[in-house]
Formats: sequence, C-alpha cells, structure tokens
Amino acid sequence: MAQETIFSKILRKEIPADIVYEDDRVTAFRDIHPKAPTHVLIIPNYNIPTANDVSEKDEAVLGHLFIVAAKIAQAEGIAEDGYRLIVNCNKFGGQEVFHLHMHLIGGKPLGMMVV
Repeated sequence: MAQETIFSKILRKEIPADIVYEDDRVTAFRDIHPKAPTHVLIIPNYNIPTANDVSEKDEAVLGHLFIVAAKIAQAEGIAEDGYRLIVNCNKFGGQEVFHLHMHLIGGKPLGMMVV
C-alpha cells in the first residue's frame, strides 16, 4: 500500500493548496517553491509512489495528466511560448514527494536541459 504523503492531505483538503484544476482523475495546484512564474504540480487523485510503480491500470490517468497540462498551460498563457513537463523518479531523479506528479513549468525562458 502507498504511503501517506503531503499530496494525500491536499487531496483530502486537510491542508490548503492553490488548486488550479481538479476533476475525478487528477488535481493540479501551484508549487509552494516555484522555479518559474508558472509552476504547477499535476497529480493523480490516487497515489502511485514513483514512475517505477506505474501499471497498465494507470495508463488512462497518466495520459490525462498531459491533457490537463495542456489545458493549464493555455489558461496560464504559456502554451504559445512553451513550457516544460517534468516527472522525477526516486532519490537520484530528484523526487521529493513519493506520489507521482508532473511539474508544469513556464512563463520565462527555461534554457536547455543537460541530458
């Protein structure tokens, strides 16, 4: 069973968050330590701890994350200039909260990533 996370508490409305989108599959809210003018986290409404834990049953909700990201980017006015979508996995990948989440980052030039 997945562990309790701060995101679980946000989903249950036990702690406040600046929610920008919510439906029956995903919730999106502003990051409390933004790295750009727009920095939104999009999460499934149930906990998948890491990308390593994704299974076929998660396929629809994970595809929905991308659809919601595009909607939010449009609403935030960053779709035309561009934005970055990031999913971190585990400690070395930079994951801090073990509830799979997508970072939607934009609103300024982000530069090239070293890969």
